[in-house]
Amino acid sequence: MNRREFLKTTSLAAVSTALLGSSVFTDVKAAELVDNPPPKKPFDEALKEITGGKAVSDSDKVKLVAPEIAENGAVVPVTVEVELPIEQVKAIHILADKNHNARTMSVYFTPANGKAYISTRIRLAETMNVVAVAQLADGSFIKTQKPVKVTIGGCG
Repeated sequence: MNRREFLKTTSLAAVSTALLGSSVFTDVKAAELVDNPPPKKPFDEALKEITGGKAVSDSDKVKLVAPEIAENGAVVPVTVEVELPIEQVKAIHILADKNHNARTMSVYFTPANGKAYISTRIRLAETMNVVAVAQLADGSFIKTQKPVKVTIGGCG
């Protein structure tokens, strides 16, 4: 086989995979979510689901970094750090209090993580508070929040 035939064959294989890939390798769970989206969970309901109804206290041990003004609500950078030893932190949950589904993400930790720190981008539909809740190993919850102004909503 010469170089020209090899390139022709691999190109044909790549195009075939690209065209047939979406119909042959479908993700059933993604299709189910389109037909049956998860129910909307307002902020209070999402917080209760995370905490099991336990009280959440404000704390300066939770550091939340987010922009004061987000030009595009579709990609708002958020960083959360809990200034406690990793053995004391079980999880960090990020919530957006006015999104139709307030629970944005949850990250669970083990001592192998080394530090209770996450950095991500979230979607915000409009101007709202971003809330970071830390779940501690003793079963308690601490939080902090920050208002973020959104000029262009990211959920619609």
